Amino acid sequence: MLGVRSAAAARAAVRRLRSSANHLCGSSSSSSWAIASHHSRFNNPIRHANAVSYFSTKNNVGYFRFSSVEFYSTCSASNSSTPPDAAASSCGSSVENCEGDAEAAPYAATRTAAMDDAHYAIELALDSVVKIFTVASSPSYFLPWQNKSQRESMGSGFIISGRRILTNAHVVADHTFVLVRKHGSPNKYKAEVQAVGHECDLAILVVGNEEFWEGTNCLELGDIPFLQEAVAVVGYPQGGDNISVTKGVVSRVEPTQYVHGAAQLLAIQIDAAINPGNSGGPAIMGDKVAGVAFQNLSNAENIGYIIPVPVIKHFIEGVEETGVYVGFCSMGLSCQPTENAQLREDFQMPPGLTGVLVHFNLSLSVCVSVWDVSIFFKCALFMFTVPFRNRERITFDHLVSMKRPNDTAQVKVFRDGKEHEFIITLRPLQPLVPVHQFDKLPSYFIFAGLVFIPLTQPYLHEYGEDWYNTSPRRLCERALREMPQKAGQQLVILSQVLMDDINTGYERLADLQVMKVNGREVDNLKHLRQLVENSSNSVRFDLDDEKVIVLNYNSAKMATSRILKRHRIPSAMSNDLVDEEGSSNIELACAK
Repeated sequence: MLGVRSAAAARAAVRRLRSSANHLCGSSSSSSWAIASHHSRFNNPIRHANAVSYFSTKNNVGYFRFSSVEFYSTCSASNSSTPPDAAASSCGSSVENCEGDAEAAPYAATRTAAMDDAHYAIELALDSVVKIFTVASSPSYFLPWQNKSQRESMGSGFIISGRRILTNAHVVADHTFVLVRKHGSPNKYKAEVQAVGHECDLAILVVGNEEFWEGTNCLELGDIPFLQEAVAVVGYPQGGDNISVTKGVVSRVEPTQYVHGAAQLLAIQIDAAINPGNSGGPAIMGDKVAGVAFQNLSNAENIGYIIPVPVIKHFIEGVEETGVYVGFCSMGLSCQPTENAQLREDFQMPPGLTGVLVHFNLSLSVCVSVWDVSIFFKCALFMFTVPFRNRERITFDHLVSMKRPNDTAQVKVFRDGKEHEFIITLRPLQPLVPVHQFDKLPSYFIFAGLVFIPLTQPYLHEYGEDWYNTSPRRLCERALREMPQKAGQQLVILSQVLMDDINTGYERLADLQVMKVNGREVDNLKHLRQLVENSSNSVRFDLDDEKVIVLNYNSAKMATSRILKRHRIPSAMSNDLVDEEGSSNIELACAK
């Protein structure tokens, strides 16, 4: 009957059961105890398995203080003169398996109240969790002027404040049409994607139909759960059409690679099953959201991951402030542990100083300890980790990633036996070779059958699941290792040659980087197009591996039109390369 009764009926039932539990508590023995369960974020005890934790602020420095386990009586008032038999008889038959046992009564009452709280939380989720139906079409990176076949997928989402639906980015990636359906409703409603953060795998949907919002409620965001705390994952996994609820406990909290966007962000590991279709559904702890289900570990049983609340809030607050996804910051450092004593000695590190060896883009190697105005941290034991809660440790990148774009950080650097301090502006890192290109059409430029594109990892993924071993080795290494040296830089490659008389003999020159055009280094694809169009008599392309292509400009321009028509290609270039003033010379030539 859980999915049938109304929310009002559920709340009334909870009140009745709680009243019954309180009555039983009033007559139980004062020798019964339970672990303190207060839960507050600031200056209040936080429940944990073996300790009561306090978070405090002092001198703008955040730290945790742990006390011993506190116990309190399950009864707010008890009469020590009450005979044991009387206390036992008051238990009655309303508690399962009590049978006059005074010690079993408070345990059963507490268990009943906990079950009722869980049921109430699920009732709230039933009026908030929705099923998402997505129609998507991804672009082809081998043929960037066309899309792949249309596909359909399903996922989950839940309503948050502001009449918005929160879900995973991979649920709506490359979408062409999105529908949502409420629990218990046969109707589907059209939804629009308001914002997408592919790095953090989160997206916000909005529904314009007022009928959809009738009878719904929004879920509140909670906090990071502690180890062994129970969560319930609500969603629409494969295997059925109705809503599903699975329960588990928190196993681990640490930065993890998000498969969808390949970013390294904080994640929560749980032992509840997270299957295809669960993506985007809430993980409920108490009556609040502890995270968003988004991935599992392949070749393992009951290892799932949820996106924690700090990452969710960072995404939502960025969208609320700017209207678009703002990304996660990075210091742009390449770090190495300084565990080896000889390495520390070589860098003249004093005894007791901890830090990591870092490499800046300016080829500057230093030992660094990082801190900013709000929280102090050091890399203890010469590793990348910093303290996090009760004897847990996480990589210091998490503290940096939680900063907002254009926030500043003060960096303390130890070099040549002296300390130096710098102010660094934190911004989202833009790699030379993009890791993903979701919801974006690929760029391309065709000249005389030569197809030029900027190198992206999605292009390498077209070589199959084992793309790291099957894609061109040189391009793969550059995609994973090289960093941009200037703003707007792209690694431009000749991906293929569409055969024609004009390019005979060049057909095997594919998957090579374009180094120069007419003797000038290429900054990006748009720059390459400009260099080609500014040519007069001939065009020379200097490729990787010392390969060279030379073409007559006028003959090549006319051949381009012929080749486009033969291969049914609508344009010689993608829309992002067309100048605002109008079409390029090559496009005009192709239209004749």
